[in-house]
Amino acid sequence: MKAKDLKKKLEYQPKSAWEASYESKAVESLCKEYIAFLSQNKTEREAVESVVEVLEKKGFTHGGSSQAFYLTNRKKNVAIVRLGSNDPRNGVKIVMAHVDSPRLDLKQNPLYEDTNIAMLKTHYYGGIKKYQWVTRPLALHGVVILDDGSSVNITIGEDNKDPVLFISDLLPHLSHKAQDDKKIHDAIPGEKLNVVIGSQPFKTDDDLKDKVKLAILQILNKKYKMTEVDFQSAELEVVPAGPAREVGLDRSMIAGYGQDDRICAFTALRAILDAETTADTQIVILVDKEEIGSAGNTGAKSHFLKQVIKEVFIAKEGKADMVAIEDCLYRSHAISSDVNGALDPDWKDVHEEKNAAKFGFGVCMTKFTGARGKSGASDANAEYVGKLRQVLNAHQVSWQTGELGKVDEGGGGTIAMYLAQYGMEIIDMGPALLSMHAPMELSSKIDVWASYQAYKVFLEKF
Repeated sequence: MKAKDLKKKLEYQPKSAWEASYESKAVESLCKEYIAFLSQNKTEREAVESVVEVLEKKGFTHGGSSQAFYLTNRKKNVAIVRLGSNDPRNGVKIVMAHVDSPRLDLKQNPLYEDTNIAMLKTHYYGGIKKYQWVTRPLALHGVVILDDGSSVNITIGEDNKDPVLFISDLLPHLSHKAQDDKKIHDAIPGEKLNVVIGSQPFKTDDDLKDKVKLAILQILNKKYKMTEVDFQSAELEVVPAGPAREVGLDRSMIAGYGQDDRICAFTALRAILDAETTADTQIVILVDKEEIGSAGNTGAKSHFLKQVIKEVFIAKEGKADMVAIEDCLYRSHAISSDVNGALDPDWKDVHEEKNAAKFGFGVCMTKFTGARGKSGASDANAEYVGKLRQVLNAHQVSWQTGELGKVDEGGGGTIAMYLAQYGMEIIDMGPALLSMHAPMELSSKIDVWASYQAYKVFLEKF
């Protein structure tokens, strides 16, 4: 055999997913739908509400009264279930993604006035670079529970007629001592991520303090029936204003807020909607709180997954017990549907290039997560990786492997470790992003397509 042929046969030679066979119209159609989903759903509540609306249009029922149903948890989780004929004790297929993203949350007492400007104090949520959030158009999304128990949804800054919010930064003429000599992490302290919300004082002849603050409270009261104390029973999130956009002269990429991890939530949703019914029960679960450690009653550490499996048994057998639920979880196969960081051409030195995920090379299987010696990792076994590889290859799904940065550089965790505790087989799988955790993240359209294909093939064929 010639050396050239031997090289082709024996060496691993990754290839761009754009060079594989695909239907361009199908890719563009899926990505057009994804851009709309990304633009319209900037919080976990909005994403869950949007998914539920789609499910009901597709005939899914709330609760296990049919073969295809969904369950919600505190308006921040949704589980999508399509029952199969097999005994769930032998395991089910699970794809789990998260719908929360890094952002700025309003503090419980956020509104104040300083130097005749009304401001809102924030507390950042998840891993952010604080300097990326200043001097850009911002929007406010969330819910307020009023004194009488009623709720009010708030969205400000997304409609073209809306005003936007803003975080000021120090002008370069005066920043030398205050910022320029500091580490980038310290140049903008978290307590200075205060949102500008108004500057026009309330018109009155009375000698009052904080007239701008009073004017803002009057606006909030007229429009939303709020008083200042209602901030204490609110969940209000500051996010980048504006829609997701196509990027590049070839329109091959998508820039938008919250692609970590709504890119996986969207493709997993589409996968289960389009997948054929199989003998195994298929489940897609969208969870909250991944960006702050999956804690709380809506994170992956909660018992929502057990509640979902309980409903599967009740729907199939009319009852459920803990032994059956534990058997099901132990024998299940799962994908932690989450993104990886793509090799950045300007910052290749933080990656180990041979093992870094590449932009546009298809869905990325991340065998292990964690940081510095795989601390906090879920590490998939070789047999599971091998079987997934076979299935993806058999159905012409473009895929790659990748790890998050050099060994000593950093790392990260996902929800995989919390599902692995049940004993099920699980691996991280999702597209690779550029500018991950930034207010605008960048994805490749072909990776969106490959992720959708991978989840659909997993649910149908694994």
